[in-house]
Amino acid sequence: MTKSKPAPLRPETVIGGYRVVRRLSSGGFGMVYLAIDGEGNYVAVKEYLPSSLASREPGQTLPVVPAEKLSLYRLGLKSFFEEGRSLAQIAHPSVVSVLNFFRENETVYMVMNYLEGATLQDFIITSRELKRPKVFRESTIRSLFDEVLRGLRIVHQHKMLHLDIKPANIFITDDDKAVLIDFGAAREVLNKEGNFIRPMYTPGFAAPEMYRRDATMGPWTDIYAIGACIYACMLGFPPAEAPQRLEKDRITPSLARLRGVYSDNLIEVVEWCMALDPLSRPQSVFALQKELSREGERRYTKLSMGEKIRMQFDTLVSDGKKSGVAPARSADKTSR
Repeated sequence: MTKSKPAPLRPETVIGGYRVVRRLSSGGFGMVYLAIDGEGNYVAVKEYLPSSLASREPGQTLPVVPAEKLSLYRLGLKSFFEEGRSLAQIAHPSVVSVLNFFRENETVYMVMNYLEGATLQDFIITSRELKRPKVFRESTIRSLFDEVLRGLRIVHQHKMLHLDIKPANIFITDDDKAVLIDFGAAREVLNKEGNFIRPMYTPGFAAPEMYRRDATMGPWTDIYAIGACIYACMLGFPPAEAPQRLEKDRITPSLARLRGVYSDNLIEVVEWCMALDPLSRPQSVFALQKELSREGERRYTKLSMGEKIRMQFDTLVSDGKKSGVAPARSADKTSR
């Protein structure tokens, strides 16, 4: 029997002086509510409530945590609280603003400014459905990620990592500002310490080292995710999951199909960011910003006919292996 997800707080519930209007979103690690503060302003309130560790019945405010999961629940709670405290010290237009954070109902709440707009993921899906050669124009990608990287650089300067960068966590406001939301420190702590069946990452955007308990993470881990986000903006869908890439990496052939559509420089930047070896990626946001700003060196090298034929054959071979039937290679010489 599938375990039911914790019930959200009901509208009109008051927590820390904030009145809940409605639930905005929910995920595996908590919920976000639209609420009103004491002065009548709208705010977003994020509640720590991991569905793998806690439950809550409709109409209740207190989570129920089994005794055997209590220590892990508290560990994530502590990380979530510390994340709120750190984010409250950052004031940058490309990083979500944390206005307040507090403990109540045996959990923690993070109060943030309420943003109106849509996520980058929403825009990617809409653009992809138009079926154009380019999901986004190159100039749009460069300007968008210039904003995102400005915010991420400040985050790293505060000795923090985001650890959950993906198109769904890049918010585009109605006045066209890009904002990093929904940091993943608490999620990462639970992934490392909990004995879950599989890591709770968004496929395609988590760096290989996030799947290993003994790996060191740093700015290069977030930079991998930035590369994956740019990839998604170019192709309209996420790259292969890191464990799959370690078995057979098809990132380079996938990007090669975009030669002539996007500049060689942008394609090379994505490959650089998404290197499987952390040491082969940009080691700082500044290094990536420097490369991404090199607009004067744009070349658009098209695939030769021979390259196109080889790529088509490789695709057929790959598809044939999946189905158990590989296509026969054409003979180089005429049969006698």
